[in-house]
Amino acid sequence: MGLFDNFKKVDVRSLENPNIPVSADNFLHLMGWGDFNSSSGVVVNVENALGVPAIWAAVNFISGTLASLPLEVMRRTQSGTERVTDGMGTWLDRAVNPSLSSFAWRKYSFEQTLTGGRSVTLIVRNGQGVITDLVPLDPTDLSVYSKTSEQGYPTKGYRTKTAIYEATEIIDLSFMLKHNMIDVRGPIMTNKDVIGLAIASSRYGSKAFQSGGIPPVALQGPFASGAAAQRASEDVANATIKLAREGRPVMALPAGHELKSIGFSPEEMQLIELQKFCIEQVARIYSLPPVFLQDLSTGTFSNVEQQDLHFVKHTLRRWIEQAEQEMNLKLFGRESDMSVRFNVDSLLRGDLKTRMEAHATAIQNGIKTPNEVRDLEELEPRQNGDDLLIQGATVPIANQMKEAEDQN
Repeated sequence: MGLFDNFKKVDVRSLENPNIPVSADNFLHLMGWGDFNSSSGVVVNVENALGVPAIWAAVNFISGTLASLPLEVMRRTQSGTERVTDGMGTWLDRAVNPSLSSFAWRKYSFEQTLTGGRSVTLIVRNGQGVITDLVPLDPTDLSVYSKTSEQGYPTKGYRTKTAIYEATEIIDLSFMLKHNMIDVRGPIMTNKDVIGLAIASSRYGSKAFQSGGIPPVALQGPFASGAAAQRASEDVANATIKLAREGRPVMALPAGHELKSIGFSPEEMQLIELQKFCIEQVARIYSLPPVFLQDLSTGTFSNVEQQDLHFVKHTLRRWIEQAEQEMNLKLFGRESDMSVRFNVDSLLRGDLKTRMEAHATAIQNGIKTPNEVRDLEELEPRQNGDDLLIQGATVPIANQMKEAEDQN
């Protein structure tokens, strides 16, 4: 039963286009809602795309990494920038509403952006206009439209089945906007041909093993009639399934009968190479080094470390900037001294050696005080630990030359 099967008895016409009956099989495509078929013949959507291990790994890796970063609220002052530890600064990194943790909210939001192309979150304010909660909305239940603001420039409106929201009430993260600045291009549907190829290759490999590795074949022999040929082909098919189930490699055929392959074997189709190519394509879609999709075929000790830096500098940073600027605009406004910040330093949490070396360098060069470092490591402050320190052996070069002359 299809979504529009109830309309098949009556030729109902669409209000948007009277020439298109609602009962048309390709109604969704004709109405401009998208073509879900890839060139490989596989129907691609978010659900079956996530069945591709490379897509699953990319979405989980990026969203999980972003969700794991501490989300801090900062305030600019005359003496610098300080961390806010009350109000929103208390709950934004812990729980965005009474039933949802900050990690779960951010991971869900980035998962929606990295699959369907958009995530939306409702900003809940009390009667005094103070933000109290953040509530993620299902992007498939929400429509975005353009309208003219009181100042005369175009802005966005958001509509669900039950409510209409202003742009200032919604945190809107998008993968890529179309020319109208309203609709989005999602990575999965935009690249449906590549993803469809990955799905098709995986299905073909599964079917090949299901049939005992035997490619499609044609049965030739002295058949008396078409019905006899049909029965013979069914017998061979059943025998093939039985052999695959029992693990037996030999099948007997009647005299004068022959099996001829009409398809390509996995080796001839370069199935392994094709699946590796699909991993590379997914890595390009999400701007991920292949090592983060568990493809270590070209990984070495040195280039894996460089790929780690590439991920932070060129992939993670742009998602952080987009999320920070969207939240700063919607939560605090254009001219506020308040801002949110993803603390990227926490990526070194599992690398004790590098973290301690960075702390030591910061203390010895007067960049951070010992107590600031202790606070980052969640240790108690120490007396006299709030003073900046610097190595005393560093002196002007002229003084060093003068000391050498005095010794002579």
